[in-house]
Amino acid sequence: QVHLVESGGGLVQTGGSLRLACTTSGFTGDYKAIGWFRQAPGEENEGVREGLSCYSSTDGSTYYADSVVGRFTFSRDNAKNTVYLEMNNLKPEDSGTYYCTAKTTRFLSVRNMCVVDPVPGDYWGQGTQVTVSS
Repeated sequence: QVHLVESGGGLVQTGGSLRLACTTSGFTGDYKAIGWFRQAPGEENEGVREGLSCYSSTDGSTYYADSVVGRFTFSRDNAKNTVYLEMNNLKPEDSGTYYCTAKTTRFLSVRNMCVVDPVPGDYWGQGTQVTVSS
């Protein structure tokens, strides 16, 4: 059974940093792509999640949303089955619930996964809360 477990969220002041982790298990082989998505506070009912960073296991390409370019960095530790999202210079608008999602089915590109695909991932974690105070 596939599991994705996020951790590392918390409360931080504007300008601070956090490192989120997503540990995966249960995959038969490698997933095709993995991404970080954010759901802003108050949008839980709408189910809207913004794709922040998506990574392709196939070609190693990484996509970043414009809102996080230069501040967030995706990385992966295969030995630990864990991917990370290093977040620096955090802003209040970065607050929300952060989810990681893995894709085992075909996809066009990491940008497509993060921005266009209505079902960006096949498996989701439970989320970790990030709050950035002003």
